[in-house]
Amino acid sequence: MTTHAPAAPGPASAAPARSRALALAVLCAGMLMIILDGSIVTVALPAIQDDLHFSPADLTWTVNAYLIAFGGLLLLAGRLGDLIGRKRVFVAGLTLFTAASLLCSVAAGQEMLIAARFLQGVGGAMASAVSLGMIVTLFPEPAERGRAIGAFGFVGAAGASIGQVLGGVLTQALDWHWIFLINLPLGLAAVLLSLRLLESDRGPGLRAGADALGAVLITAALMLGIHTIVGTGEHGWASARTLGLGALSLVLLAGFLLRQARAAQPLLPLRMFRSRNVSGANAVQVLMVSALFAFQILVALYLQNVRGYGAAATGLAMLPAALAIGTVSLTLSARLNARFGERPVLLAGLLLLVAALALLTRLPADSHYALDLLPTMLLAAGFGLAISALTVLGMSGAGPADAGTASGLFNTTQQVGGALGVAVLTTLANGRTGALAAAGQPAAEALTAGFRLAFAVGAGLLTVALLLAATVLRPTGRQD
Repeated sequence: MTTHAPAAPGPASAAPARSRALALAVLCAGMLMIILDGSIVTVALPAIQDDLHFSPADLTWTVNAYLIAFGGLLLLAGRLGDLIGRKRVFVAGLTLFTAASLLCSVAAGQEMLIAARFLQGVGGAMASAVSLGMIVTLFPEPAERGRAIGAFGFVGAAGASIGQVLGGVLTQALDWHWIFLINLPLGLAAVLLSLRLLESDRGPGLRAGADALGAVLITAALMLGIHTIVGTGEHGWASARTLGLGALSLVLLAGFLLRQARAAQPLLPLRMFRSRNVSGANAVQVLMVSALFAFQILVALYLQNVRGYGAAATGLAMLPAALAIGTVSLTLSARLNARFGERPVLLAGLLLLVAALALLTRLPADSHYALDLLPTMLLAAGFGLAISALTVLGMSGAGPADAGTASGLFNTTQQVGGALGVAVLTTLANGRTGALAAAGQPAAEALTAGFRLAFAVGAGLLTVALLLAATVLRPTGRQD
């Protein structure tokens, strides 16, 4: 990509800058729709269950079908972007996601909704996997790239919180079908703007290294692994099903790694992991997202099941966290990264997040929002610092030829971390609650004690992430 001299900005340099800004806006709009949909569904689940007569176990598949497809296909989609063009994969993903949203909105039965949610996951994976790679190539200059990643992080936080609020409002005011219908105008606009504003890129083509066997192995390993994780809530961690499927997913993963070590054109070049920053950033992300994704769900459950909040009120209660994260992402993260470097900013963000979850380990059943929850929501601003710095570190080893692969890897560890965190922390919370309830403790106290245990484990995961970041990661100029 041709770079332009920063001095003497005039008509010749302003146009490319505007083009990049518009392209970033399109990428952010597409991701906003996908992230929004991931959270908008959670508050509508009771209404979906009543209307389509889901059993509690089957209802989880409206979320799991999406998560399995999304997390399982990210790496493959990222590699396809490198080979056939990231714009092509992004537009195809948005188109499929929008079409699947229409199918979700008209679903009259359980099977159709679950199948459409799976297709949404496929489309979401295609669009998400290449987005960071496109940002890296659009903004090669570090300061501009930092600001672009900060804006991208803001969209992620905004989408999650807007989804919770909007899902509650739409479900209560209209019905659950509208949580999917809202994607249609957003998706169509994003597709049309992408075709017009995103610069076309051409990869070397599938013949240059599609690695079909590697694609089958890693997709099967990730899908089976995530399926196993999300099924632990129903079957338990020590069940024969969980242990058997988990072992099979590890065998498939080992086969994939062996294939990548020997293939002439691997799907995921193992040389990427020689960078301490790439390996360390992805490991830190698994731990961080495990704690924070579960935190988002557990706080929502606490507010509704213990404090009696409605769906819309729950979203509004969590809005300060999104505003804090968004403000930091847009106004501070890029400047702090440029001045101090990504590693110190990441460490500061993780410290704030450890404090945020540590406060919740003392959460009472009769909490006062301003005293007991609002401080944690504000300390969540640490995520705005951490995610932008972590993204730069995680993409630091990616060149133009494998930016899509690095983007897919970074998004994959994010999804795996989210699935693992929710499975582990909710299982711990439910186990603690069940034991206390069986001992005769009141329901609200038993529920709160279970949540406190999960928050303590989450704080522990963030502490490990902090120690790992401090000892493994290096300033971006050093990759040893």
